[in-house]
Amino acid sequence: MKVISMKHVLPPLPYNATALEPHIDARTMSLHHDMHHAAYVKALNLALESAPELLHGKTAEWLLLNLSEVPEKIRNSVRHNVGGHVNHSLLWQSMSPAGSGAPSGPLAEAIDQAFGSFAKFKAQFEEAGSKLFGSGWVWLVKAQHGNDKLQVLTTFGHDNPLQQGYFPLLVNDVWEHAYYLKHANRRPEYLQGWWSVVNWSEAARRLERFGQGNRTARAGERRCAA
Repeated sequence: MKVISMKHVLPPLPYNATALEPHIDARTMSLHHDMHHAAYVKALNLALESAPELLHGKTAEWLLLNLSEVPEKIRNSVRHNVGGHVNHSLLWQSMSPAGSGAPSGPLAEAIDQAFGSFAKFKAQFEEAGSKLFGSGWVWLVKAQHGNDKLQVLTTFGHDNPLQQGYFPLLVNDVWEHAYYLKHANRRPEYLQGWWSVVNWSEAARRLERFGQGNRTARAGERRCAA
């Protein structure tokens, strides 16, 4: 059966570039999406041109989790660019002009259980993002196995928590291009203002999706054991 060749595509912003002002200015959003994210997608497609045909039909997430299947000569390029593509795609969904406020329902309960309170979670998230040396990301995640509580973690470059066995619920970008035009080198200021545009509905949806996936997996395990 012939494998369908699939070009990776830059997803459109789910809102206008001006929609997150004043917390994230329109110029930063346009440059971040239309130039930085677009460059990762373009470079990923270019790198995959020399890859085996089988890889042409794989999703970005599959490539991220199966880098050992990528030829060594293009592996570093694919790793960097597919990570940039996947991480930025989730970043746009993690923000919303209808954001701000605080989570509710099961997500709020899970945050309280893991961190003691929403305020303590915010403080830990901001501290982790502020202290990350160099370029990277700060995440709210849930372990896919073992620890049942939510956690804050950081990744360098364009690494993704999926590669470490965690399911991402929320992410903020702490590469300089995400904030430097408005905040210069004041990364803590950027992190503090970011709460005004957080898409808690998306984070709650991802937590529910995680739970559904685990229930399906457990049902499959029970059927195999029967």
